[in-house]
Amino acid sequence: MVDIVNRPYATAFETFATARPEVMCLSADLTSSCEVDGFRDRHPDQFLSMGMAEQNMLSFAGGLAMQGYRPFIHTFAVFLYRRPYDQLINSIAYSNRKVRMMGFLPGITTPGGITHQAIEDIAVMRAIPNMTVLETGDATEVETVLEVADSIDGPVYVRVLRGQVPRLFSTPFAFNKLRTLSKGDDVLVLTSGVCTEEALRATAALSAKGVGVHHLHASTLKPFDRDTFIVAARGKKGVVTLENHIITGGLGTIAAEIIAEEGLGVKLRRLGLNDTFAHGASKPYLMKKYGLDAIALVRAIEDVLGHELDITDDALEAVRLDAVHSAEKAEAL
Repeated sequence: MVDIVNRPYATAFETFATARPEVMCLSADLTSSCEVDGFRDRHPDQFLSMGMAEQNMLSFAGGLAMQGYRPFIHTFAVFLYRRPYDQLINSIAYSNRKVRMMGFLPGITTPGGITHQAIEDIAVMRAIPNMTVLETGDATEVETVLEVADSIDGPVYVRVLRGQVPRLFSTPFAFNKLRTLSKGDDVLVLTSGVCTEEALRATAALSAKGVGVHHLHASTLKPFDRDTFIVAARGKKGVVTLENHIITGGLGTIAAEIIAEEGLGVKLRRLGLNDTFAHGASKPYLMKKYGLDAIALVRAIEDVLGHELDITDDALEAVRLDAVHSAEKAEAL
């Protein structure tokens, strides 16, 4: 069982921002939902409530950056690109402003349904010139992503985990560097975000069946650590990607692009939302329904290898990493 950290972003942001007076915390009427309510109360001079006006907030942030401030925008991920897309392009991306967009509840981590689920955000943000795209996968990455984002010369979009977050890693967020979580000769598994925890469960069960899994975790999605991926993919029987996003434009597309461009000639299976919107429900239910969980990964690897491995859901429960985390009720908005 892994450690569960409660509200890691809240503590990390306050520590980070109070040491840097030029940092400005912007919120779009979701202050407590984005874990910066304590910061607001204790450091009002570094906090601005912009209300439910995301278009104005992004333009305002661009202006702050132009004047030498370091704005960090806090809202749900979906509200950082769908509603204010024009302002995102013209006020931030085109002018290459140092604005850090902290997007909470990415993908199906919210029970709020289509209006709140950022399922195509990586595809959109990857397509924007000057934009850097980061994604946190555990409490350690949530705690250490702020300095990474702040070091980048240009706009940054971050998929942030909130609430009770498992601690999977002992080393901090490393910019544009894939984490190697296991090495094996049969299949390369590439995961990001909350899907990495599921893949770790699957890897343990697969190892017991003699399958060699080379598991890479991606926290920088644009740019991308091509070299590590290419070396790991060569000679494998297949590559399987697993992401909390539609399979178009995200991690699976990144892998497809590299495999094609480098002529690697390896099978690719992409797991994620397959050209569909998701229901509003708990994260475990949605991951099971849409094939983003450990058993879905096992079935994809069986497909790549061409034979069944006799691994069941019960076997995966036996190696479950997040018993405490997954027992929690679905978070409210």
